[in-house]
Amino acid sequence: MTSVLDHRRIQALVAAATLAAAVALGACGSDDGAGNPDSELSPEQAAEPLEGASPELAAIRDQASQLLDGGPEAFEARLAELRGTPVVVNKWASWCGPCRLEFPFFQSLAAKRGGEIAFLGIVSEDSEDAARTFLGQLPLPYPSYLDSDSRIAAVIKAARAFPATAFYDRGGELVYTRQGGYQTEADLAADIRRYLR
Repeated sequence: MTSVLDHRRIQALVAAATLAAAVALGACGSDDGAGNPDSELSPEQAAEPLEGASPELAAIRDQASQLLDGGPEAFEARLAELRGTPVVVNKWASWCGPCRLEFPFFQSLAAKRGGEIAFLGIVSEDSEDAARTFLGQLPLPYPSYLDSDSRIAAVIKAARAFPATAFYDRGGELVYTRQGGYQTEADLAADIRRYLR
């Protein structure tokens, strides 16, 4: 039998959880067009082949804006294939305002540096349909792995943060994970220089 005190405790816990969820979602924003909604690339530009790139980097460009299945196993197999090449991994979701803000920075730098650095995405806690719609507005010159349960995000040590960016060195080691978004392309470029020498 539940006492009145137990009911009050349960109500207080539910209220605290609801408040925490509202704060977390507020921090991520929404897909209401806030932030930086302008795509720097057309779908055609995002899919332009890389001239003179390694087969592994050319394969990434061939999968521009694609959503890939396979979970952590497929993601880690891709990282193993890319050993010898630095890798930038961006975790995003269509409902995340800061993700929308920073997407043009990833578009631009992946288009400029995709022949020397591998870029990959992880779309976490999102539906495939919503992710496809988002990529229709903001196409990427690289693929993203579907990660509805955040198991891939856990691999890059970013199970909770939206967005998050992981940096893997040429040896395939995770050297840094940034929790949260980038405010400028210059900030992202600086982290690429810092962590992917």
